[in-house]
Amino acid sequence: MKIYSIIIIACAFWGTTSCSKKSSGSNTYVPPTDTIPNNNNPSPFFAKGADVSWLTEMEASGVKFYNSNNVQTDCIQLLKNQGINSIRLRVWVNPSNGWCNKADVLAKALRAKNLGMKIMIDFHYSDSWADPGQQNKPAAWASLDFENLKTSVYNHTADVMNALKANSINPDWVQIGNETNDGMLWPDGKASANMANYAALFKSGYNAVKAVSPASKVMVHISNGFDNALFRWNLDGLKSNGASWDIIGMSLYPNASNWSSLSSQCLTNMTDMVNRYGSSVMICEVGMSWTDSTACYSFVRDIINKTKSLSNNKGLGVFYWEPEAHNNWSGYSLGAFNNAGKPTSAMSAFN
Repeated sequence: MKIYSIIIIACAFWGTTSCSKKSSGSNTYVPPTDTIPNNNNPSPFFAKGADVSWLTEMEASGVKFYNSNNVQTDCIQLLKNQGINSIRLRVWVNPSNGWCNKADVLAKALRAKNLGMKIMIDFHYSDSWADPGQQNKPAAWASLDFENLKTSVYNHTADVMNALKANSINPDWVQIGNETNDGMLWPDGKASANMANYAALFKSGYNAVKAVSPASKVMVHISNGFDNALFRWNLDGLKSNGASWDIIGMSLYPNASNWSSLSSQCLTNMTDMVNRYGSSVMICEVGMSWTDSTACYSFVRDIINKTKSLSNNKGLGVFYWEPEAHNNWSGYSLGAFNNAGKPTSAMSAFN
């Protein structure tokens, strides 16, 4: 879920009424359960997350953030105060303005680490937005043959992961591609045209992550978490072509009138993913207009509870997509801060 022109393209492509802007077999790796203390009884860690990839760009343009007492507060600290315990950051290969490149991602990751946050890295494998409506190759990779394209995916992934590791950051979760409904790095990796190529590119990213940080959980991320047929098609295709993953990631962007039905459909899909593939599930992106903060609170609270309800603690967390975006930043109005730069009541759902 990014900007409205992209939303329209993505929805048209899949024929849906709501969407976001994102050896064979699954669960090759089974990391130990991550726990946090709770009255001396360990309970599974549940990620209450926020993607704040715009943050440094917003700060550079003079945007400020405030708590309920009108005290200017660091945005990540403010989110932590609201119950957020995990931060998600997108990576672009060579963005024209530099935001979300390796250095920018590292700067934000260090800030999150210093506040005790867990970190998710979201590889787009593009110089700009990758989502259901566009999966454009980075300009530097545009003329590569397929073997060199796979190598570039591996090298880029390893390069970013090594930069993080050199700063004592080993991401808890890593996405190989963003909202790869129809694959990645088009046209070579377009799943509807060549599922085997999509799987091969995914495996290159997967292998790079595991080579640098074996404990990081690797994720497939698909939008429209209510669309079970889409998820089965995509994941069956990956699995039949030898790809493995640790987590299935979803996006879900309802509105004030349909959130309850879409949340229920998403639970049905999550349950099927657990049963069909044995995979853990994470909601990587949610959002709703900040003007519908009451409905948004109800939705976020509900999807958190539904995710937690999955059997065997297979529901790992829920992330809000760019809650700090306000004043129609970059044309986006689905954040969870008001135009005064303060968290709305929707953020209370994470507390």
